[in-house]
Amino acid sequence: MRFLLESEHTDLASSIDAMLTRTDVPKVVRALVDGDARPTADVWSRLADTGVTALLVGEESGGMGAGAIEMVVAVEQLGRHCVPGPVAESVAVVPWLLAAAGRTDLLDPVLSGQPATIAHATLARRAADTGLCSTVLALDGSRLTVATVLDTHRSVDPARTVSDVAPGDTLADGVDARRAGDLGVLATAAQLLGLASGMLTLASDHARSRTQFGRAIGSFQAVKHHLADVAIAIEMARPLVHGAALAVDAEDAADAEDAADAVPTDVTRDVSAAIVACGRAADLAARTGLQTLGAIGYTREHDLSLYLTKTRALLTAWGTPAQHRRRVLKAITP
Repeated sequence: MRFLLESEHTDLASSIDAMLTRTDVPKVVRALVDGDARPTADVWSRLADTGVTALLVGEESGGMGAGAIEMVVAVEQLGRHCVPGPVAESVAVVPWLLAAAGRTDLLDPVLSGQPATIAHATLARRAADTGLCSTVLALDGSRLTVATVLDTHRSVDPARTVSDVAPGDTLADGVDARRAGDLGVLATAAQLLGLASGMLTLASDHARSRTQFGRAIGSFQAVKHHLADVAIAIEMARPLVHGAALAVDAEDAADAEDAADAVPTDVTRDVSAAIVACGRAADLAARTGLQTLGAIGYTREHDLSLYLTKTRALLTAWGTPAQHRRRVLKAITP
């Protein structure tokens, strides 16, 4: 299969990139860490204005009627700018679930830019960033419920929390928990890919500007090779994300048409392969970025530190790497 992004995809990415560049997201993250959530709420409102939270919602429910390809293109940009909040949950999982359940009363605030989060019984057992969210849900088996927040815990990412929740009133039964989980995994993979790209940019910029022995350190072969390894890892991971998104969209099309000649896919295998590759790329980018910048990269004053901690938090946010490798192995083993 040969796949290239079309102009509408690149335009979507460019518009989100431009908006977030003007916003100065690292400043927003630092304000959130200091207890001021208003700039974060403003970012999510602006994202909603671009249609990011409505991509996976059909037009009949007030959404954009787009697909997984558009979603991963958008979420990669959110990762690249280190946007705080429950990204995978607010952009992918919760909007899709609420639309599928026909709960427009809860969906409308999400589409307007109020973040939402969910605890998924098998992949994300704690709900992320409940303090930022107007809607907190729980999905256990095929039962979707409103959730009550119990204990909230700090994360390795100081701008992120995770909470134990208890299921409450039922919103819908017979929910496709497998699809919801696949969307969460796919969106997190795209976010990790964006984080890796952002860290590579920070490290490359530093390598071009930092001099040693009268030369930019980026001119040294050892530094160039390490940065090149990160670039290769990112470019090897991106097709897996796009391929998994195509598989999601193909499955949706087959479900809609009940087509007997639909292309067979294994979406769970594909999204797990994508997040493993993106996690490795992000981890390599984090390590290489820290090696390139030195100790300054881990201080709160440098933007790289925001990417390092968010990457570490997201590596296991929707299933561990070992869990996803087992899912891939199960899919390819007779």
